[in-house]
Amino acid sequence: MSFDELLAEGVAVPTEGWDFSWFAGRATEGRPSWGYARAMAGRLGGQSGRAVEAVLDVQTGGGEVLSFALDEAGRAAPGNRRPALVVATEGWAPNVVKAAGLLRERGGFVVASADGPLPLADGVFDLVVSRHPVKAHWREIARVLRPGGGYFAQHVGPRSAYELVEHFLGPQPEEQLRARHPERERRDAEAAGLEIVDLRAERLRMEFYDIAAVVHFLRKVIWMVPDFTVEEYLPQLRRLHERIETEGVFVAHSSRHLFDVRKP
Repeated sequence: MSFDELLAEGVAVPTEGWDFSWFAGRATEGRPSWGYARAMAGRLGGQSGRAVEAVLDVQTGGGEVLSFALDEAGRAAPGNRRPALVVATEGWAPNVVKAAGLLRERGGFVVASADGPLPLADGVFDLVVSRHPVKAHWREIARVLRPGGGYFAQHVGPRSAYELVEHFLGPQPEEQLRARHPERERRDAEAAGLEIVDLRAERLRMEFYDIAAVVHFLRKVIWMVPDFTVEEYLPQLRRLHERIETEGVFVAHSSRHLFDVRKP
């Protein structure tokens, strides 16, 4: 396919939800060793030693990860019932619709809420989960957790995919590069009165095999290059296309960390 055809394809693919199956054969990203969705299922199934009666998924996207974990929890322990209360928050309207459909089938519902304070009562949830939140609002997490409840989440770490970001935006300030550092987040969580049970971090290889995959990725993961459009970044896209054509692949690295946190 030509450069223009690849751009058109990358623009045409729908971006709602967190289904990344379109990237098969066009891009890859290593997955953390802890297997977050299945580990979440274990928590929902009571493998941590504490029954979960009420769960909240913050910034659920299209609800795919929570739905998968709820289904897996039931399969792993037949006869186990799902938490009595299943709630998710999401701020992007197309994702709200998609998540509401998925979670309704599993007895849950979605609160349309932008990133920030949680529009939920104090001390409601045994477990709060989140996969790749834009920002962890630790005091809000602590507020909605019951005493003894936990926060179990996979966060995006520092310098994630920054080889790609800096191709489009140029060198970024050091403060920006360190904004998601796990040790900084650890301090913020502890300042909110939470206890760190476990914190792990891994850096993983990403590969992009054509410019359509890059375009779709930047349209889907919108905080990487804010306000990205093909028209605005056409020169950078052409240079990257030529590089992929020559080298066969563009390599970047994602950064992920796992938080297992408890409210005393």
